[in-house]
Amino acid sequence: TAPGQGTAPGCVPAPLAERAAAVLVVGLPDVTRPGEPLAREVVRLGVGGVFLSSGNVRTAEQTTALVTGLQEAVLEAHGRPLVVATDEESGRVALARQVVGAGPSPRRLAETRTPQEVEEFAREAGGRLAELGITLDLAPVADLDDGPSDGVIGDRAFGGDADTVTRYASAYWHGLAAGGVLPTAKHFPGHGRSATDTHAEGDVVEASLGELLRTDLVPFAAAVEDGVPVVMLNHLGYRALDPHLPASLSPAAYAALREMGFEGVAMTDSLGMGAVHQRWDFTESVVLAVGAGADAALVTDGSQARAMRDALVAAVRAGDLPEARLSEAAARVTALAGGDPVAMSCLDVELPRLRGSGADETPAAADPGADDDPAAREPEPPGPAPSPTP
Repeated sequence: TAPGQGTAPGCVPAPLAERAAAVLVVGLPDVTRPGEPLAREVVRLGVGGVFLSSGNVRTAEQTTALVTGLQEAVLEAHGRPLVVATDEESGRVALARQVVGAGPSPRRLAETRTPQEVEEFAREAGGRLAELGITLDLAPVADLDDGPSDGVIGDRAFGGDADTVTRYASAYWHGLAAGGVLPTAKHFPGHGRSATDTHAEGDVVEASLGELLRTDLVPFAAAVEDGVPVVMLNHLGYRALDPHLPASLSPAAYAALREMGFEGVAMTDSLGMGAVHQRWDFTESVVLAVGAGADAALVTDGSQARAMRDALVAAVRAGDLPEARLSEAAARVTALAGGDPVAMSCLDVELPRLRGSGADETPAAADPGADDDPAAREPEPPGPAPSPTP
């Protein structure tokens, strides 16, 4: 059993297919109403969460109706709530901009405002997301990057210095939580050393583990210490961990995160991005990711959800994926949504609570947050993707 977990004696877990669906967080391309076919399909499957992109967000009223309808349908069909995620970093990656409003890039925020002002800025943004029913924001970016503004990370990072990024990313995740939305630290173990857009292709970071520990990993260590409930892993390879697999599919990368003390939800960047999808199809990558240690598998095209669920079930039945690993992942995502992890997996998991800003008084599951704009940026089929990296 993992730290913070207990197994309920005499408990019968949810059916295998239900646990497999519960680890999926899926996008709904251009869906704006809960009665549309793809929305109904993912509800029937019982996915653990949905990812809202700019094509899902037209007005506050429409978005609230979409989220409310999805939550009611999942509750009725499966007796548990959904994680509702989006990618609202401020600046160029702001998928709910239509409703939340435009804001400066993270780099600009760090250059022009104090950490206290940035925390207040994030609290206001988090409050607007929470009003829509969004529970998880896939922000802030905790990467170090002081290169060209339009780089893959670029001005999405608060800066290139570990101390600056830690102070401002911390302000942002505390602000989001105070506003009522769970934050996500991304892209572990740090994307700033690579100029490669993993929406299109892969790359290997050559830095030693010592270098990473002194620089790129510093903000993530702070996130773990602060109790950030979700960490997203990127699609780069790392010579110091595993040069042959992207971090999102690498047991060594998940082990490194857990060794830092993280007990929350480890989430992949979107599996439709070229760095993964040009090498593995959706059914292969989801099995590899969960087997490596991912709790939540993100994909921006929900039409892949059924095949991915079935692949996880088949992998468990074939002995290629330990059932206990799938159960642990399903329990964590269920807890993140505010559901009962024991009813799902017979595991009493406890997710981190964000410390400070009053956020530690609220269970992590009560106010989630989300990831990058996989919708606009990743290539679902092989091929490059627009937009910056999630």
